[in-house]
Amino acid sequence: MKRQVVIAFAAVVIAGLVYGLFFSGPSAKADMSAAALAAQIDKQRLENGQPADTSLEKATEAVATLDTAAYHERLAHMVNGDSSGKWPVKAPYPLPGAILPFKTIIAYYGNLYSRQMGILGELPRKPMLEKLKTEMEKWQAADSTLEVQPALHYIAVTAQQEPGKAGKYRLRMPFHQIDSVLSMAREIDALVFLDIQVGLSTLQSEIPELEKYLRMPNVHLGIDPEFSMKTGHAPGKVVGNFDAADINYATDYLAKLVKEHDLPPKILVVHRFTQRMVTNYQQIITRPEVQVVMHMDGWGEPARKINTYKMFIQKEPVQFTGFKIFYKNDTKRSNSRLLIPEELLKLKPRPVYIQYQ
Repeated sequence: MKRQVVIAFAAVVIAGLVYGLFFSGPSAKADMSAAALAAQIDKQRLENGQPADTSLEKATEAVATLDTAAYHERLAHMVNGDSSGKWPVKAPYPLPGAILPFKTIIAYYGNLYSRQMGILGELPRKPMLEKLKTEMEKWQAADSTLEVQPALHYIAVTAQQEPGKAGKYRLRMPFHQIDSVLSMAREIDALVFLDIQVGLSTLQSEIPELEKYLRMPNVHLGIDPEFSMKTGHAPGKVVGNFDAADINYATDYLAKLVKEHDLPPKILVVHRFTQRMVTNYQQIITRPEVQVVMHMDGWGEPARKINTYKMFIQKEPVQFTGFKIFYKNDTKRSNSRLLIPEELLKLKPRPVYIQYQ
């Protein structure tokens, strides 16, 4: 009798997944049945030296569902009254455990070897984390609807002006530096983003090098078209670009990791501040396993930054949006200043990923 009850309960749970998983259509199927999930649990138990247990009780314990009503409510909050008809973008429902659009991510960006590349690396560990907490408090006060999620966005592959031994104009950071960032993140329960500036290399060459980190549930990915030098120029000479095909490779790679390792959805941040930095945006594929953030990465006075956001992020929608604040570059001119949360929250759609450099 107990087993029949468990099986019946599992059937109800899976039926909910089957009919509620995708935003793009009611006929889409759930990714994993209870039986398949039980088999996966058995495999994990055997790998850990534990006896297999094929009962559906373990499957029903592990099945999680997406609160679709809350998802649509948060999407509407993000759209923020936009009347262009472009937002929200029609996309699959994310897998359970998705961070967006349920939270506002506040990220500190930089590299531990450079005081010039961002606040992450410019300040010592303790004052940097304290400053991040202060920014989080400002955002939480400005919008109490969404929980604020801290993040550290670390440049794990940096573009270089010299070719280096590989002739790729890029430098891979040693793993012990990434480990240091992970250690910092644990102090404040932060996400970690590993950013890639490919130079004359490719995403196909660079992303797999970081796989052991991308398998971790709290580690996500950033890619920077500015330093993707398809023309053969050295980074910094001209602004580079990624095509939709490059972005689709990245999301496909992340999606496979999510499926293979039973992870919550990954986030992919794509930097952008010009038209040509991202080509064929309409062909970017959205997936249940990956959430794509198109991130406004330009600097300058407030009006210029907001116009860049409207021209290249709002008008060419992909899925979610981000906005960068430069502590130094945004205030270079005497009449300029930093944008504050209340101003960014007026944007349509409102960014859900905010990065400070």
